[in-house]
Amino acid sequence: MCTMIVQQVKIEGSGKGKSGWFKLEQAHVSYDHPFNAPLDHALNIDFVNEAQGPGARVAVELSAEAARALADTILSVLEQAEAGGHIS
Repeated sequence: MCTMIVQQVKIEGSGKGKSGWFKLEQAHVSYDHPFNAPLDHALNIDFVNEAQGPGARVAVELSAEAARALADTILSVLEQAEAGGHIS
């Protein structure tokens, strides 16, 4: 049995939803039962702009392995961008 684990983080970016692009202000990251992915548990990420209502939301559900691979890849790309002088 797994208790839902949830954290929120303020973010800056854009997301594309049903009605087009919108400003992202927050991400909700949880480990719980997914709504759609065929997994018992998943890392769930909701990218949201709560001020714009439920339509301003992009959700992903990832296996633990996929989430770790994604996190490693994100860090690798950022390190390469920083080493190349693209991030100050």
